[in-house]
Amino acid sequence: MADLSDAKRRIIERLKLLDSATAPELAAEFDTTDTAIRQHLDVLAEAGLVERAPSAPSGRGRPPVHWRLTDLSADLFPDRHAELSVELIAAIEEALGADGVDKVIAARTHRQEQAYRRALPDPAASSVKVRVRRLAELRTAEGYMAEAVADGADTFLVEHHCPICDAASACQGFCRYEQELFQSVLGDDVEIERVQHLLSGDTRCAYRITSR
Repeated sequence: MADLSDAKRRIIERLKLLDSATAPELAAEFDTTDTAIRQHLDVLAEAGLVERAPSAPSGRGRPPVHWRLTDLSADLFPDRHAELSVELIAAIEEALGADGVDKVIAARTHRQEQAYRRALPDPAASSVKVRVRRLAELRTAEGYMAEAVADGADTFLVEHHCPICDAASACQGFCRYEQELFQSVLGDDVEIERVQHLLSGDTRCAYRITSR
């Protein structure tokens, strides 16, 4: 919440503890005016962090407006997913050894491969560029900010973000299986070379994909 003012931060934190609240309720909580609270709520709503909650009928008159947090606001609160992933990898290795970790990553890769095969066009009936563009769309949906970049006869799959960077740093098997996964789903008619690697100090991961 570094970019939020103290007042907006307190409103967000208070709504996190409640299902919803009205502006007057929040004003009473923070000993300020309804107008000031509504101004903060309007700004937070424009940012997509709060929204009006559906109001139940309350007899005569217009029901009071209740405000609640949106799903987008979850990004403002601490998240231990990355740390948990690293801890789980260490726990699996401690319990099952390096082979156990490798089997877990292989199983995850197999699930990805099945999903990608269902979504990608048939290699026998599509061009390499079409397949790489579709793969980039799938990877972007997973958080990789991927794009397909044509360069003459080659196509580059460029991933500008790695949502599993901490886990990949703890276990290089993720990166190794990633290249094998791309090779498997894009088809035997392509050759794949990793030309940039985030964990090697580059600013992104990139793969050159060439028709054989």
